[in-house]
Amino acid sequence: MAVAQGEQPREHREATALLADAAARARTGAGGLVLLRGATGTGRTTVLEAAAEAAAAHGMRVLRARCAPADAAVPFAAVFQLLGEVPGFDAADTEREQGAVLQRALDARAEQSPLLVAVDDVHLADAPSYRWLVEYARHVDRLALPILLAVTERSQYDVELPAPGFTHTLSPALVGTHTLAPLTPESAAALVRAEFPGVTASWAEDCVRAGAGSPLLLRALLDDLRASGEPASVPESCAALYPGAYPAAVSWWLDSAGPGTAEVARVLAVLDEGWDHKGPSRTGRAHTDLGEVRGSFDGSAERWERSATEFRVPERLGALLAELAGADPARVMGWVTAMTGLGLLRPDGHGRPRYGHPLLRDAVLTGVPVSRRRAAHRTAAETMLHRGAPVEPVARQLLLADPVHAPWASTVLQDAASFALRDDRAEDAVAFLRRALDEPLPDERRQRLLTELGSLEVADRKSSAGIPRLTEALRLPGTPQDRVRAAIALGTALAGRGRPRAAVDVLRSVGEQLADRPELAATLQSASALLSDQDQTVRREVWRELCDTAENAPELLGPATRALLVRYAATAGLTSAAEVMHRVRALLAEPADPLTEPFLLGTAAALAQWADELDEADRLVERGLAGQRPGLLHPMHQALLSTRDDIAAARGEFGRLPAEPPVLPATGPSNAHAHILLALVETGRAAEAQRLADGFDLREAPDSWELNRFLYARGVQRAAAGDPAGALHDFMECGRRQSAREVVSPVVTPWRSAAAECWFALGDPKEALALAEEELRLARAWGTPRTVGRALRTLGSVTGGRRGLKLTEEAVRLLRDAPAATEPELAAALLAQGRLLTAAGERGRARECLREAAERAERLGALRLRELAEEALREGGARRPALVRTGSGSLTGSELRIARLAADGRTNTEIAGLLHLARRTVETHLTSAYKKLGIRRRGELREALSAD
Repeated sequence: MAVAQGEQPREHREATALLADAAARARTGAGGLVLLRGATGTGRTTVLEAAAEAAAAHGMRVLRARCAPADAAVPFAAVFQLLGEVPGFDAADTEREQGAVLQRALDARAEQSPLLVAVDDVHLADAPSYRWLVEYARHVDRLALPILLAVTERSQYDVELPAPGFTHTLSPALVGTHTLAPLTPESAAALVRAEFPGVTASWAEDCVRAGAGSPLLLRALLDDLRASGEPASVPESCAALYPGAYPAAVSWWLDSAGPGTAEVARVLAVLDEGWDHKGPSRTGRAHTDLGEVRGSFDGSAERWERSATEFRVPERLGALLAELAGADPARVMGWVTAMTGLGLLRPDGHGRPRYGHPLLRDAVLTGVPVSRRRAAHRTAAETMLHRGAPVEPVARQLLLADPVHAPWASTVLQDAASFALRDDRAEDAVAFLRRALDEPLPDERRQRLLTELGSLEVADRKSSAGIPRLTEALRLPGTPQDRVRAAIALGTALAGRGRPRAAVDVLRSVGEQLADRPELAATLQSASALLSDQDQTVRREVWRELCDTAENAPELLGPATRALLVRYAATAGLTSAAEVMHRVRALLAEPADPLTEPFLLGTAAALAQWADELDEADRLVERGLAGQRPGLLHPMHQALLSTRDDIAAARGEFGRLPAEPPVLPATGPSNAHAHILLALVETGRAAEAQRLADGFDLREAPDSWELNRFLYARGVQRAAAGDPAGALHDFMECGRRQSAREVVSPVVTPWRSAAAECWFALGDPKEALALAEEELRLARAWGTPRTVGRALRTLGSVTGGRRGLKLTEEAVRLLRDAPAATEPELAAALLAQGRLLTAAGERGRARECLREAAERAERLGALRLRELAEEALREGGARRPALVRTGSGSLTGSELRIARLAADGRTNTEIAGLLHLARRTVETHLTSAYKKLGIRRRGELREALSAD
């Protein structure tokens, strides 16, 4: 199709101008030769056709020839396309004589009219025509004939060695040469928008990438997309294109390149397909240690990383391509470089040459049978492994290959899954493990693989395969330790699906089979105790069994089970924090089985948090999480995360909680939902708190401890929203459920204090006092400043008068002397004391207390508490407090911690990882810190923080 000058891409205009100038000179009798060079698809034919039309419009006669491989065996086939039958040709005997006849015939036509002799793809011409055309170019120059000889030639780096070019024997002075460049992204985008004016930038960019700098490929793609009615997105498969001009153009490009180049192109497409292959599911976060998963890739973790980096550089890849395609490595590397320059290939983040768009890769593979492609992926995997490639690129090739039936394949796939988990790519790990199941495995190894795969699939709510896989794993023979791991994973999965009875039954059954291994049976007992918390009836049964064992056969209980019994006594109000920590530290000093240790650490962390030993609790949580095996379901993993949230809430570090509520699970609210709801209330985000509180139908939620936590949190939200009756209902229901579980201590959920405040607000001080006094009694039995201070503050508030004031003053003194972890309770106690001082007429002291409460609340980011303090100040006649809103003293605890890390040079991503926050949360806190510090750049943080 002819293209007018104004419609041509910029890359063609210079060539068109060169031909137009040469044609004008030829019309005056000064003919010559113009050679258009360029890679396949760069538009040589299009430019030549446009020049022919322009020459004809100016009165020149145009003679055309298009050379093709099929004509190579016919002498002078290209010349006959130009001249037709030539009298006297058959009488000539030699090629020289035949050439002279043809020369005279062309000269005669030039005497009648200026000529444009257009020969397309001269590199495909038959040998006699090729030699004749070279000689005729000399003839035109020597005689100054009115003839423009315009020739196009493919000039592209191919794997095959190139033949000398058309002008190889000609003087450069005889030739006007122009090499067509590939389309720039800007030119290609302009062509796309000319065809589809209203498309998005990303849609146009996809077309540009698939067009690969080639006008031929881009126009063929646009033709297909126009026929398809401008699809919403550029497809990644040629099957979605109609009528198929694009894959046909790519196929023609491959045929033009020769068999060697085409083979290398297809081999690269096979490798590229493996690099791009993704697993079918997404799951949560997991970690692993590099040194633990080397498998058959013998050597250190550092060697793995170094080899991975080296293997991605083009030279190593070029050698692999050459071996797979049976080509010269140097020629292959040259081809990769050339194709990258043209735009067909683009380096990815690892330096690997990739096809510009998946559609282009798919077109290169069009026509290659699936069986051959799968065989090529296997060959690629095996060759890569032998060349020292890291396991994951090898595994990605195996994903697209048929089963290998060799031990190395399953080892590579399982090692790759471990690396994927280390990098938080559970989706890829699932894909690798599923593929590993296709390889022959001994039963013990298959059991371990099924346990890990089932655990990952359970974490993906979209998959229903997890529990069946774990069930299959438990049926297979394996070591006792592996059976315990499988049982714990299956039990955790069942409990997570709201089936705690089935979970405990599984654990009990396996425990009976391991009666001769008391340490393993004790591990299963610990798991049963944790998972039974999801159901009140099951919990009573399990704890009764544990208590009976403790009384009648204590030698059967390991350290973790004894720690759980300590926790039971703590929640039942039967012991003090000091006694609990004494016993827990003794248990931690005992040797523990690796399978039992997570239960011991998790239980100890929870008890340390209740006992206000928050730093110790933090260390235990991190130690417990570090010891978790990635990819394996374990009830203590979620328990440790819950304890981490409890620690953050105790410190008032609302920024350490997730920035957004987790997805609402079918099994009801979690402890994380409860903490986020409380944080939303405390930080003044009332509308968001309301949405989260209304997001669950608690009538359908399982009877778990997490439901009790959420009931308490919803009660706090309702109370803050001015609904004391609704709040009281939630607090009392929480208390009823906890009492039914024999959980009476306020260390778990202080529902009595909260309910007492609601009774008081509703005008029933008698009920309020009864609950507050009972809370104080239980708090003193536990004996930590946080619980006692909170209970004293509540009792003081509902008691009122001088006695109430003394109680709140005692709360403030106790909390001031306590660790910094009691900061939220101290601010609340100061608020209560200030209110009672105002009521007693001691306005000066009241203002001091209330201002301090407001300042502490401000530092915590507890906006609701700050507003209550400011409101109490106004009611007492004070002006709005002049709180510090600039400088480091104005920062909340979370803002200060994040700002200090940023000042030390940590990136937002590193800070998020250190503090277990979402990156968006870090960014939000830093933005707020910049405003309060009066700075605009990260580099100013250190000076701003040190200025105070």
